[in-house]
Amino acid sequence: MAHVPASERRPQLVRAAIDLMTREGVAAASTRAIAAELGVAQATVHYTFGTKKDLYRAVVEEVAAQFIGQVRAASPGDGPFGEQVRTLVHALWEAATGEDGRCVLLSEFETLAMRDPDVREIMLGLQRAIEGTAGEMIGALAAAHGLTLAAPAGRIAVHFLSGFDGLTARHLIRRHPGEQPDPETLAALDVLVATTVGLCLGEAAGQ
Repeated sequence: MAHVPASERRPQLVRAAIDLMTREGVAAASTRAIAAELGVAQATVHYTFGTKKDLYRAVVEEVAAQFIGQVRAASPGDGPFGEQVRTLVHALWEAATGEDGRCVLLSEFETLAMRDPDVREIMLGLQRAIEGTAGEMIGALAAAHGLTLAAPAGRIAVHFLSGFDGLTARHLIRRHPGEQPDPETLAALDVLVATTVGLCLGEAAGQ
């Protein structure tokens, strides 16, 4: 078999690990199983990722990059500030709950982080990255409308993401990835949009 440079093998193994974890869960992704997924020797996985933490970090960073990239690529369209926020929130929802099951995978890592200090460190990094991205996008959208945010963009982002994470968890318990949310979840998502816009503008939701 031809030698594959480490620069090429590493992303191949990360993709194989993501595919395996998405289908069967994080616990199923042993080095032997990941090697079998890609059709390489188990030693290749050990050589490429010195520790389980290195592998987990690479998987989480790749999933996060895909997730954030998909949201950044979404266009808010035209219209008032509130409508553009709503458009971006629904793009985020599609990225989080789509058929690929990536949100389920990140939720598994969040659960592991509660007991594993190494995973906790990784997920804290992810949390900072997502909150930073959300704050940046809120600030940029407000600036495009000539608005001064009534609260710091980072604080608004934390408020929004806390509610969004709860609704995502609710949806994943009630539906399979890719399925439409139930009416109550959709209504709650609209309320979250309204309260987030209210925080941005310094207005009570619904006014």
